[in-house]
Formats: sequence, structure tokens, C-alpha cells
Amino acid sequence: MGTLDWIVVAGYFVVMVGIGLWSRGRIKNIADFFTAGGKMPWWLSGISHHMSGYSAVMFVAFAAEAYRLGLTVYIWWSLTIGIGVGIGAFLWAPAWNRLRAKHDVKSPLEYLAIRYNVPTQQLMAWAGAGLKVVDIAAKWVAVALLLQGFAGVPIFWGIALVGVVTMVYSVLGGLWADALTDFGQFIIQGAAGLAMFFAVASHFGGINFMWTIWDKLPESHSDPLTGPYTLTFFMALFLIKTLEYNGGMWNLAQRYMAAPSGFAAKRSALLSAGLWLVWPLILFFPMWAAPLIVPGMDANAEQAYVEMGKAMLPAGMVGLVLAGFFSHTMAMVSSDANVITAVITRDILPRIWKGARAMTADAQLKLARITTFLFIGLSMTIALTADTKGFVLKVVIALVAATMGPIAIPLMLGLLPWFRKFGPTAALSSTIGGLSTWIFLYVEQQFLKDFVVSQALIVSTPLLVSLVLYLAIGFAKPEASPERDALIDSLKSDEPDVATVKA
Repeated sequence: MGTLDWIVVAGYFVVMVGIGLWSRGRIKNIADFFTAGGKMPWWLSGISHHMSGYSAVMFVAFAAEAYRLGLTVYIWWSLTIGIGVGIGAFLWAPAWNRLRAKHDVKSPLEYLAIRYNVPTQQLMAWAGAGLKVVDIAAKWVAVALLLQGFAGVPIFWGIALVGVVTMVYSVLGGLWADALTDFGQFIIQGAAGLAMFFAVASHFGGINFMWTIWDKLPESHSDPLTGPYTLTFFMALFLIKTLEYNGGMWNLAQRYMAAPSGFAAKRSALLSAGLWLVWPLILFFPMWAAPLIVPGMDANAEQAYVEMGKAMLPAGMVGLVLAGFFSHTMAMVSSDANVITAVITRDILPRIWKGARAMTADAQLKLARITTFLFIGLSMTIALTADTKGFVLKVVIALVAATMGPIAIPLMLGLLPWFRKFGPTAALSSTIGGLSTWIFLYVEQQFLKDFVVSQALIVSTPLLVSLVLYLAIGFAKPEASPERDALIDSLKSDEPDVATVKA
């Protein structure tokens, strides 16, 4: 990287910190910190939802899979998310918003205490918070690997640099800072992605490279599903991503909660769905063409996009692409930190510390900022001490994808009227059964070296067990109550209810 590239990167970090400082003035209470007070425009909510859904992992782990296997990564990742979010625009996005508007909910898990019971809420809060801190650690490692590849910066300093900047604006500005930096990062990502796309198009002599490269690549690279990514894997991941990106990934539920109304939240979801279907194609085509430009990298494919950037882009543009990588990671991490802070301060601490229940509004806001600082710091510590080789893909697929289903199924299906009679017995059994299944399979695969336990099996089985338990026990042992009925009925429209249940 040259001087101009470093100037671009430094300028990016300065702008991110500046947004955090500016957003601090908009934060008056924890409602502003966690849900933007329900005042976020629908288009900003939609862009923020999209940007918060992926990170530099795409340019490390997913780029490696695109290099080695071709088209399949778009099919099982981007396509599943785009369709799933489109479905969720009608099923879940408005309901999340109405929880905030009608029940003063500030955390996605807050409603579970009434929908099921407190033990269910606590199990999901602790399990999800533990999962997310490891997930975020993988994001730090991914962006540090990119920085190391482009600029030779040691992984330790890469994690520290990006982590500290993210920590500053997240602690100061809450969800407003997250959303505004998401928008800035959307612009930067757009410029960086188009720069790489057109550089590759120029290399091949025109835009027609999009359909001519496939004849020069291995035949399997144009297969929708190939390698370890089977139809079973695709179907399991489609269900997982539908649940995850409609609120099972808690920070994305926040984007819908921050919109002014349920109708606005629905528009936000449709915008995000459209972006998921179209924009990743611009990002993936250079990755698919990479074997023709930087061949022989199958053994080190995680660095393929880095080598592409070095080979294809002029001075200044490399810095912009690197800033785009940062933007992905910082967008996801800051939003994750904000929602985990909401869960900790609203759902966990009041149950284990009586002092949290009697705090003033100013004290609650201070606690939220301290918790954000500590959570990001812990994730950075895990990243700094992890074995980085293969860490990113292992965490993102073997851990996050496989455990998201058991955590998300009771949370997400509990919002739908068809499951109104499903109570805490079904929810607890579903989560415990699914997570226990994953633990068993993961130990078999990683430590006992059972090669029968494939990637598809470890992703799909916990999900299937969790779903079957939830449905079977829910139908066999209905646990209806007036409070649950009132809660679910209140989520049908934006119209005010005669009486609402306070969550």
C-alpha cells in the first residue's frame, strides 16, 4: 500500500469517529441508545439492516470458497438471505416494530418473559450472548487477515486498530451511530466494490466477462451446489438464514424496531432483500474470476481477494477497497455490540443484580455504554488469542450457522399467531435439545475425528431437532394464556390497542 492508500484508510477512521461524536448528542436515554427512539427513516433502517448482515468474512472465508468452488457461495449464502428477508418483510419486520411501539420493548429478547417465561428468556440471552462474542472475534480476525495481506500489518495491531475505532463510536453514539456509519460504509463499499468489478471487466476486455469466464473455469464452478454444499446443506441454511436475518440475529431485529412504524419496517425489509439479491453479485464476480487472474492459490485461497486487489487496482483505490473491508466488519460488530448490550442491561442484569432495576435513566445509559465497551473488549481478546488459520470459516459455519437455529426458532416462531399456544415447555426443550445435539456432533467432528459428521450434518441436525421438538411439544402440550394471546394480537397492525400488555 502506498501513501495515498493510507491517507484514504486514515480518513475513513476519522470520519467514523466523527459520526460517533456527532451521534452522542442525539442520545438522551436508553431508548435512543438501543432503538433510535423509533425515529429512523425506513430507507436508513433498510440500508443499515443490509450492511449489518455481513462483514469482512465475505472477503476472506467466502472469497476463498468462491475461488475454489465458484457460483455455489452466492446460491447458498446471498440468495437464501435475500429470499428469506423478503419473506420476513411480511411475517416478522412489522411485529418487531410493534413490540417497541406498543410494549416499550428495547431488547429483542425482552418480550420472551411474557411470551414464554423468565427461564426461557435467560437461557436464550446467555446462550446468544456467548455465541455472539465468539462470532465477533471471527470478524476481527477476518479484517486483520485482510489488513495483513494488503499492508503487512501484524494481526495483533490490525485487530487493535479496527476494534478501538469501532469501540469509540459504538460507545458514544449507540444505534444512531451504527446506522449512520452503516450508511457511510454503504457508500464506501459501493465505490470499492464497483472499482474492483470494473477493474476485472477491463482486464477481460469488457462487461461480457460475466458470462465468458465460465468456459475458462472448471466445469463445477458453474454448478449451483457443489463440494460440501449439498441440497441438504442449502435447505437447512435457507431456514437458518430466514430466521437469522429476520431477527434471529438480534441486531437485525433492532433495525426494524428503530423504524417509525410497522409499515415502515416492512419497507425497510424489502429494501434490504433487494440489496441482498443484487449487490453481492457485484462483489462475487471478481472472486469467481480470480482463478484466471491469480492462479494457483487453492491452498491459500483466503488471501485471493487481497492478491486481486494488489494486481488490479491503482494507488488510492487499494485503500478504498480496504476501507470497504473495514466497513463490513465495523457495521456488523457495532450493531452486534449494541444489541448484546441491550440484552445484557435489559434482560440479564436485572435478573441477577437488584441494583440494575432501581437505576435512574442516566445511570442506565452509563451502564449501557460500559457494557458495550466491555463486550467489544472481550471479543477482541478472544480474537487476539485465537489460532487464526481456518478460524473464520470454522466459526461462521460450524458454530454460528449450526447454533443459530436452536436459539432463533422459539424467538421467531413465538411472534407468529399460528403458534400462540406454544409455551415455555416447547421453547426450552427446543433450545436445549438443539444446542445439545450441536455439542455432541461438534465434539465428534473436531475432537474424536468422526469424518461421518459432515458440514451439512452439523448445520442441519441441530436445526431439525430444535424445530421438531418445538412443534411436537407445542402441539402435544399447549400452554395458552390471556397474556400471550394479548401480546400476539397486538402485533397484527399499527393501530393502537384498547389495552396492551407491558413487556
